[in-house]
Order: sequence, then C-alpha cells, then structure tokens
Amino acid sequence: MIQIKNLNLTFNPNATNEFKALKNINLHIPKHKLFILKGVSGSGKSTLLSLISALIKPTSGEIKVDDKLIAKLPDFHASRFRSKDIGFIFQSFNLFENLNVAENTALPLIPLKLSQQEINDKVAHAMNLANIAHKKDQTVKDLSGGEKQRCAIARALVNNPKIILCDEPTANLDRNNALAFIEVIKTLKSLEKTIVIATHDPLFESLDFIDKVINIKNGEIV
Repeated sequence: MIQIKNLNLTFNPNATNEFKALKNINLHIPKHKLFILKGVSGSGKSTLLSLISALIKPTSGEIKVDDKLIAKLPDFHASRFRSKDIGFIFQSFNLFENLNVAENTALPLIPLKLSQQEINDKVAHAMNLANIAHKKDQTVKDLSGGEKQRCAIARALVNNPKIILCDEPTANLDRNNALAFIEVIKTLKSLEKTIVIATHDPLFESLDFIDKVINIKNGEIV
C-alpha cells in the first residue's frame, strides 16, 4: 500500500538555519495494516504523515501509494489524491466551529459534484461509523472534545478512503474519550482500512490489533 524509499526532508537547505526533519526514511506499510509511528514531539512522525498525504513534498526520495508516485505530485493532483485515498484526522480537529456536525462531515464531498441524496447517504454512513449521528445538527462549537474528535473521524471517513492517517489523535482527549477513539480505530481496521497513527500516547502500546510500532527519533527510524 505505502512504500517509502530513501526519504529526506530538509527545511532551509544550505542555509545557516538548515534543519533536517527526516533522514533516509525507508518504510513499507502493507494493505489493511495498522502501524504506529512512535516518538516524542518534534521527532518527525507528524511530518512523515504530511508527506504520505502529499500535503508537503520531500527534499529527496520517493513515496508510492498503490504503486503510484505521489511525492512530487503537482498541487491539483495531490488534492485529488487526498480526496480519493486519504482520510486525515488532525490533532486539533480542524473543524469549522460555526457549522454543524453533518455540514462538517460533508465538506470533503463538495468538489465531487454528487447529488444531494448521495451526499446525505455518505454523510449518514460516516457519522454512524464514528458514533456521532445523534449530534448531526449540533454546532461544532457546542460539542465536547470527544464529540469533536468523532466529528473529525466522520469527516475523514466520508469519502471511504483506503488510508486513514491520525496525527496525535488522543492528545486533546481524556482517558475515556481516548479509549472510545481506540474502539473506532479497531472498527476501521476490521473494515480493512490501512491506518497509520502518529502518537506518543502509552495507551497504544499494548493494543493487540496493532501490526507494528515504528520508533522515530530526531527524524530517523530507530
């Protein structure tokens, strides 16, 4: 599913403040597997997620998803790749606070020119998977942290993506909501999604449905 070879990312190359965020990353993530990227803040794990989703481009190296090179995609094609293949769950949720849950969930569908019925069906299915359908008409600003997380999950699922990327998904949640999130992830794995989670939360260390933990330190796999 995801093949990364000799991947490097350097900010401000050849400048006095040059920073090597990722160094010679080689990683293979098979289909339908759940991988954890483990490391402290600043280790490079979130940056790696951004590269896999083509939000940013590497300095060198290659990233393949389903045998298609995505590392150097032009912005328009990168956006199409994300809308089709990637569901991204951000640490800070990145929701529109003045829209309701259903409206936030529907946003990734806007460029696809679907009928209203198709949109309604996809939104309802995604909200059910994320256990947030009962709050569909609630404005996001009035939701709890755990409810915002479930709304973010629904938005990530609405396009039925092959790959789910999660960046520190439990960082802003209490223990009960973190455990609820883990149950959602377990369900997504049973639906044969390929899942990559960047986290340093010890809750993920003992889960029996994780396929592999990748430790990242100072931009390198260790």
